[in-house]
Amino acid sequence: MTQLLMPKATAVWLIDNTGLTFDQIATFCELHVLEVQAIADGEVGAGIQGYDPVLNRQLTAEEIKRCEEDSSANLVLAQSNLPQPTMRTKGPRYVPVARRGDKPDGIAWLVKHHPELSDAQIGKLIGTTKETIKKIRERTHWNIQNIQAKHPAMLGLCSQGDLNAAIEKAGGQPANAETQVQAISEVP
Repeated sequence: MTQLLMPKATAVWLIDNTGLTFDQIATFCELHVLEVQAIADGEVGAGIQGYDPVLNRQLTAEEIKRCEEDSSANLVLAQSNLPQPTMRTKGPRYVPVARRGDKPDGIAWLVKHHPELSDAQIGKLIGTTKETIKKIRERTHWNIQNIQAKHPAMLGLCSQGDLNAAIEKAGGQPANAETQVQAISEVP
């Protein structure tokens, strides 16, 4: 557990049920000392129900006793044996409807200026399918006569940092200032 649940309610319980100093409670609950003092005086949080951190396994009774005996010690959250939630992977990026028509232009620019990029890298970067990339490479796309190669970062389809990282990963040279100026001049 990396963060305290309900810090003000925990502070209320610690004030009412322990001999900890206001500084210790403020540090543990990530509150200002004056706020903890106002809670103790009843000026703030009069209706807040105390939240027992021992019962909820955020603190141990031994930890509270240790800090009551040494007023310079700080409380430490108890280690939880609960499994940590899995981090969500980055899914496809949302591209606004108005920008979706720009995807073929960005793909054409990448195919023209960075042929070392694989279809999978372009698809991940722009958020399109391999089939669309293949059709643009082969110039069989249904709208090929209207597709103009435009820098995808300038179109807002990806960031310049993501583009540079993909180019480096593919073994190419990332865009320097000169090629970026050239790319900007190509965008109408």
